Amino acid sequence: MSQGKRYLLTGASSGIGEALARELAAAGYDLVLAARRVDSLHLLAAELQQRFGGKIVALPLDVTDLDAAQAIVAQAAQALGGLDGLIANAGIGLAGKVGSGHFANDCRVVQTNLLGAMASLDAATALFRQQGHGHLVAIASVAGKVGLPGNAGYSASKFGVVGYMQTLQAELAGKPIHATLLLPGFIDTPLNRDMHSRPFVIDLQRGAALIARHIASKRSVAYVPGWPWALLAPLLGMLPARLIGKYF
Repeated sequence: MSQGKRYLLTGASSGIGEALARELAAAGYDLVLAARRVDSLHLLAAELQQRFGGKIVALPLDVTDLDAAQAIVAQAAQALGGLDGLIANAGIGLAGKVGSGHFANDCRVVQTNLLGAMASLDAATALFRQQGHGHLVAIASVAGKVGLPGNAGYSASKFGVVGYMQTLQAELAGKPIHATLLLPGFIDTPLNRDMHSRPFVIDLQRGAALIARHIASKRSVAYVPGWPWALLAPLLGMLPARLIGKYF
């Protein structure tokens, strides 16, 4: 076992989650990979274990089942012989303007991106308090700093993740539990390829490598990539709404 490197990764079967699983496995992490796409998950786990060794376990998970999103933490700890970290990455994006008949989609996005993350983070926090160490990671978005037109549900979910992690960091201050909030900009995945504008988009492999680096260093807060988003994201939140609507 890789003591200190036993992590649970949700949303691991595609996109950022799949690329991040490859980065972490290459760096010697033991992983529980959790997602809805069970066939893809098992193929990925088998590939990573063959290429990198270590222990890679695939477990089915739909984070909209909040009981399951909590129970997966104990299951991961049992599968790996202990758990050192959780990466709450599972997420979806369903576009639609407010009032255009897409409210059900917005509910699905919030249930997945926010409540699903909260459920697993809550369970992991309880475990880590009990054992006296751990690392909580949440993948939010720059959309958690500025509302993106046509993506109100997604932005609302990521604003919620930001607020939840900021509260969690305050509650854990001075305790031996690390909490990392990551805010990716536009990373090239199917989640955002249909968007009107994707400024400063980076490729998936670079994005996953940067995320893995921040996880390893246990950064409190980091934008991905740091430039230009660490400067731009706070400023975007202060721009007039008409300008946001023009460029996004």
